[in-house]
Amino acid sequence: MNIREELERRLGAAGAVQLCDAEIDPAQIRALLINEIVPADPSQDFYGSSGDAYLSTALPLLRQGGLPVESIGDALRMGVYITNAVKIPKETSAVPPESIELSLPWLEQEIALFPNLRVIMLCGDVAKKMFNRISRKAAKRNVIPSGATYKLRAAAYYHGSVRVIPSYIITGGNLLIEKSKTAMIAQDIAAMAAIIR
Repeated sequence: MNIREELERRLGAAGAVQLCDAEIDPAQIRALLINEIVPADPSQDFYGSSGDAYLSTALPLLRQGGLPVESIGDALRMGVYITNAVKIPKETSAVPPESIELSLPWLEQEIALFPNLRVIMLCGDVAKKMFNRISRKAAKRNVIPSGATYKLRAAAYYHGSVRVIPSYIITGGNLLIEKSKTAMIAQDIAAMAAIIR
């Protein structure tokens, strides 16, 4: 299935929303990593024509977490799909609330594409906030409580039977200097990998 085509079939034309334009077998996906926001240049996204910007940090993190990946195709073959919560690039350092509102139905439908999910990793506060909004519709409660991510990581959270792991953003230059966050992300990926093996 082409993710973009299926989401547009469900929700209409995407307009300014950037969607994954890749062929994926949804039944094979067992783990979902939700990063913060799409890049300004779609070719730099996980499934973009170059993918350099986002994959340059994401793939090494997946390897540190124990997944032997050299490409996004390797991750997909292992049952790991990576997406972004906010589907509209930001122009300032903060994510505009209207971008979150416009992206929310797209993210909700994207998650619904995968019938065999066993784990969702929320990479950053925006992903956590948006997933909590989705979970409140279904379960009438937040899956992840408020609090600092480094404290929340110690507990196990579930959305139905799907394990939900709060973590940190898997893209960006900040990972080069924040070694403790890099180590925690790798640990979270290792926990995710153990669930889907």
